[in-house]
Amino acid sequence: MSCHGLPDYASGMTARLPAKTRAILRRFAPLLLLPLGGCDWVVMSPAGDVAMQQRDLIVISTVLMLLIIIPVMAMTVWFAWRYREKAKAEDYDPDWDHSTSLELLIWSAPLLIIIALGAITWTSTHLLDPYRPIERVDHARKIEPAAKRLQVEVVAMDWKWLFIYPELGIATVNELAAPVDQPIEFKITSSTIMNSFFVPAIAGQIYAMPGMQTVLHAVANKPGNYEGFSANYSGAGFSNMRFRFHAMDKGGFDQWVAKVKASGATLDSATYMKLEKPSEKVPPMYFSGVQAKLFHDALNMCVQPGKRCMDDVMMTDMHGGAGKESAHDVQGLRHDGTIDVGGFHPAAPGKKGEIAQPAGMTPAADRTPAAQGKQAPGQQDHDGHAGHKGM
Repeated sequence: MSCHGLPDYASGMTARLPAKTRAILRRFAPLLLLPLGGCDWVVMSPAGDVAMQQRDLIVISTVLMLLIIIPVMAMTVWFAWRYREKAKAEDYDPDWDHSTSLELLIWSAPLLIIIALGAITWTSTHLLDPYRPIERVDHARKIEPAAKRLQVEVVAMDWKWLFIYPELGIATVNELAAPVDQPIEFKITSSTIMNSFFVPAIAGQIYAMPGMQTVLHAVANKPGNYEGFSANYSGAGFSNMRFRFHAMDKGGFDQWVAKVKASGATLDSATYMKLEKPSEKVPPMYFSGVQAKLFHDALNMCVQPGKRCMDDVMMTDMHGGAGKESAHDVQGLRHDGTIDVGGFHPAAPGKKGEIAQPAGMTPAADRTPAAQGKQAPGQQDHDGHAGHKGM
């Protein structure tokens, strides 16, 4: 039998789709690739030894689990097909209910895989602890315990990243660089809300939290321009809270440092307070000088002048407090970004984000000395006793 309009030799070939249908499919074929547009395989093809070990952990765990998943899925289909009603399998035995060999196989295989996964999880949890200094540059090169590590202090802001190089005396915004094969120690905090510091190409992620310091150790093994971002939702500008990480050779890194030092700008407390204000899509910024102890003040939420640092407050608490007279000593106790005495927000009046002033309250600066802590005549203290004149 031959197809109409085709020679006999074409009778065994599959008929082609009409030209109009083929044209439509060609036109809309790119739409079929849209689901793949968000795929980024950087986690499976990293550029740092820590990230590579994490990649290997993912692969090994997946393969071990597939050793059970694939046979179970295959046997499900095979049993359904073999013992369907119409098949009338010769070995069908409705009274069969036990097989010692099968029971051993069913229970021993998963048990061995669970033991293997447990051992891998235990060792990797300790070896890849982000707080643990890395012990090797790659699988072939070890790191001496006393080897120098590049120190980088990280502050997550709304919605940008601040990087301080304390040993180099420079700082950047939304741009990070490091020499290839040099261990890096990140000290991370946040100015306002919780974020998550993540450069998939070199290491895993770790949270950045206000008033707390987390640590991440990493190393980059290949030069490149990699993306870093926040992996924890933190508000309206979260999607644009991204930065670039440049892995360079030693000469390239020295040139980058020289470029930053040529900026002439200084990162002091006033500049920090401006950076702390919410903003999106901030281009890279360079600072050739950094105020001393700025990261310490950011960590302890006392960059704003007049604020007491959290470590000082905690030290006072550890020693039993500052005495009864400290009950009225509230000057500077409110940390950066919080409501000040009297329910008054540090932002200038009328600006977006100002917290409404409670009824009957006045800003601390406008209060009388009596209202700021000294009892007025006739006023009762917390013990219910009236104040006295002359106090």
